[in-house]
This record gives sequence, structure tokens and C-alpha cells, in this order.
Amino acid sequence: MKADLLAVDEARRRLIGGMVPLVAAEDIALDAAVGRVLAMAVHAEADHPSFANSSMDGFAVRAADVAGAAMGKPVTLRVVGDAPAGRASPITVGPGEAIRIMTGAMVPEGADAVVPVEQTDAGDRSQWGALPDRVTVLRGEQTGANIRPRGQDIRDGDAALASGKLIGPKEAGLLAMLGYDRVSAIRKPRTAALATGDELRAAGTRPEVGAIYDSNSPMVSALLVDAGADVVRRGKVGDDAAEIRNWLDAAVEDGVDLIVSTAGVSVGSYDYVRDVLMKYGSLEGWRVNMRPGKPLAFGRYREVPFVGLPGNPVSAFVGFEVFVRPALRQLAGETGWQRRRVRARLAEAVESDGRESYLRGTLEDAADGSGPVARLAGHQGSGNLFGLSQSNALIVLAAGVQSMEEGQLVEVWPIS
Repeated sequence: MKADLLAVDEARRRLIGGMVPLVAAEDIALDAAVGRVLAMAVHAEADHPSFANSSMDGFAVRAADVAGAAMGKPVTLRVVGDAPAGRASPITVGPGEAIRIMTGAMVPEGADAVVPVEQTDAGDRSQWGALPDRVTVLRGEQTGANIRPRGQDIRDGDAALASGKLIGPKEAGLLAMLGYDRVSAIRKPRTAALATGDELRAAGTRPEVGAIYDSNSPMVSALLVDAGADVVRRGKVGDDAAEIRNWLDAAVEDGVDLIVSTAGVSVGSYDYVRDVLMKYGSLEGWRVNMRPGKPLAFGRYREVPFVGLPGNPVSAFVGFEVFVRPALRQLAGETGWQRRRVRARLAEAVESDGRESYLRGTLEDAADGSGPVARLAGHQGSGNLFGLSQSNALIVLAAGVQSMEEGQLVEVWPIS
């Protein structure tokens, strides 16, 4: 690695270290909490399940009564009642007796096993309407069979979720099971995506010769939303220092917690964002040992963190995934965030220049069932959004690696 290039891990460490986690919490409804970070520790306030219940449709029995049941040697029991889900059965199972029971229903007193309906002569569910007088058990069950005991999932007082945990669908289900309809959660970070350039035009217009559509603002805004942030949308600005300062001032007044810029922070003649940041805030420009996306800037504008990504769309996308997404999770107060990584076999040989490389590729399961495989997707140029759109993963080549052969194992980041 060249002496003036900063290692990717070091650049990420510095950027994440500059993010002060948000602490402002809100009391919100559970159905609005998915994607938010818990600001409270959650403990179970009761056993779950709170009663022993059946994991099968079948018959609640005494295991001793059916211990010898087998094909050709069935055991017939007298059916003394029903145990539907949602209420307790008032009937106790005695010797030689059974109670028909549904999945999730409380196991009646006296019963210590459930025989699945498929193991009885009542296995034809279409004939299951009327309660039979008797049931013939074709195969025995041991004590505790097909019964979920009280507290099997979580016990009263057990830690359920730690503060700083991201609330996803699984966590929402757990919170609902524990009886929470509202939770205390960190507010979403407010962010703004800045794209500058006199050459940029909004989609839906007809750009004149020499102008291009602004793709970075929609892409970075979508990445911010995907990473759990709210986005203040203010549009693009031209190559004018006063206009850039006004845009930044308005974003700060909107209460943003992070500003992400694409382009405008290098040493070009029209890179006015850098000048404004240096005059009214602070800015460090880094040359990172990575491909694509070597230029990266980090600073503050009126105490609001600022990240400057490269202007090439693919470089901006990769820079976001490598640096901004983990920094945003730090800002959002999420603890223990880890990116999903997969080890896959290369379906083709790949090359790099020795910088830590993030190649756009596809990740899929091998047809022969041997595991995941990765291959390149489209042209690898840093301005080629179509090739990026065809990918579902980033193939990561470590610093110093200039080539890898087909069949070698490689680290892959799923991005879809």
C-alpha cells in the first residue's frame, strides 16, 4: 500500500468515531417501531408460554395408557371432551381417557402427552367435525410428547432484548408476545443528500448537450432510507459557493444529524463544497486504499457531521456501503451492528490493482448444491450504474490481492 493511502479499516474507524449516537427517545406504537433502535431493555414479565400447550392437533392422553400402542396393536381410549385453543378445559383426563385438543390449546389436567391426529383412526381431518366417542391410537407417545411446557420460550424475569437492539420483524413479534404495544425507541437520524454540479439536471427534464441527469441524489437518498434514516430532500445545487452555503444552512435548520455529499470535495476548480466546509466548518480529505472510491472526506458543518463521497455513482454507492452505512448505524444508537458476509466460490477469475476492491457481482447458489457462487456483473467502471443495477452483491478482494482464480473462496457482501 502506498504510504499516502489510508487503510479502509482505519478510515472507517475514524468516520464511525466521529458519530455521536443519538440519545433522544420517543414512545411509539409497536407497529411503527420496525427499523428503529430500542432505547430500553426489555425483560419478560411472565413465563412464555404461560401454560403448557399442545404443539399438535390430536388427543391429550396419559402416556402410560398408550405406551404399548403400535401398528397391529392399537389402544382404544374413551373421548371425554374437547380442548379448543383459547380456553381451559374443565375436564380432567383419567385412566383410559382422552380429550381432543387443538394446536395451542391448554393441556388438560391429567394429560401428559399429545398423540397427533395422524397417529389415530381419526386421521382423516375431513371427518373431524363431530367429537368421537372413542379414539384408537395407532402409535404410542412418551411423557411430554408434543407438549410445549410453560416457560419453554422465555422465563419470567429473563432478558429479552437489550437497549440498542434494532427492531426488526422478529423483534416486533417478540415484543408483541411479551405484551408490548408501545416501546421507547431512538428517533431515526435525519439526513440530507447533497449533489452539486452545474451539469446536473433533474430526472423528467430534457438535459441539453453537456448536461446529465442527477442520479446520485435519488440513489444516496434511497440508501439512507434503506439504512434506517429519514431524508430531508432539498434537491441539487450548482457550482456556486453562496448557493452551497445556503443549502447547507437550510439543512442544518431542518435539524439534520448527517449530511452526505457526492462530489465537490476534491481540489477541482469547481469543487466549492470543500471551500465552504473549510471556511465555515472543518473537513479532512482522505485518499483511501480502495477501489472504487479512493477519495473520501469527513468533517462538520456547524457541528453537523459531513461525509463527502466520490462523484462517480458506483464509487458513491460503494463508499456508502463501506463507510456511511456503519456510521449511520452508530449514529442511530444500534449496538453490535454487523454487516452480513458470505464466503462464496468464484465462478470466474477476477483481477484488481492491489487496492482493497469491491467488485460488483451476483451471488447465487450453485446448481449442484455445493454452496454459494459469485461472478462479476457487467462492466466494472465506476460510472456504470447499469452494471451495478444487475448486481446483488459486492465481491471483496483484500488489499494486496491482484488476482483470484476461478473456484477460490472470496468474501461477498449481499447488497439486495
